[in-house]
Amino acid sequence: MTDQQIRDQVDNNFKAFQSLLPSILPLHRDKYALMKDGEIVAYYSTLEDAYMTANRFYRDQPFSVQKVTETPIDLGFFSHAVFSR
Repeated sequence: MTDQQIRDQVDNNFKAFQSLLPSILPLHRDKYALMKDGEIVAYYSTLEDAYMTANRFYRDQPFSVQKVTETPIDLGFFSHAVFSR
C-alpha cells in the first residue's frame, strides 16, 4: 500500500465521518467510531478497544478511529489511517 493510498483512506474516512456526525452524535456521543473504506464499522467505549479490534481484523489494511463529539479532537496517531504490520 502506498503513502498516497493511506492518505486517501484518511481523507475518505474523515469526509464520511463529518457527513455522518449529525445523525450519529445523539446515539453515539463520546464513543469511538472505527472506520474502514469511508464507512463506520462499529462504535467502542474506549480508544483502546477500537484500536485492538481494528488491529485484529484489519491487521494489514488501513483504518482510522474518530471520536464522536461536536468538537474536533486530534487523536494523534489514531485519528489518521493506520497501517499496521
